[in-house]
Amino acid sequence: MDDHEFRLYLQIDVVQLDFWIEQGWLIPEISGEKRQFRDADIARARLILDLMDDMGVNEAGVDVVMDLVDQLHGIRGTMGRLMTAISRQERDVQQRLVESLEDLERF
Repeated sequence: MDDHEFRLYLQIDVVQLDFWIEQGWLIPEISGEKRQFRDADIARARLILDLMDDMGVNEAGVDVVMDLVDQLHGIRGTMGRLMTAISRQERDVQQRLVESLEDLERF
């Protein structure tokens, strides 16, 4: 989705979009001289709109929320890779890991 389509879809102006990009809340792909937006950018923009418009969160609050969203996304990716690595281990290694996790949960 290009810049114009993205703004029309979200009903925002170019000043608002440029500000979000400057803040690092959105990072569009650059194709030639044009910015391209993905579905993930739409979801992030909707979250920003909800936070600012519906919930009255200020810019500093949006910074915190977007940072937390990015951290959570990173953790989910790491956990997915960890689960794949564990699934590639032999059964006895997997069993020892499960037992170790169960031991940790007792504390």
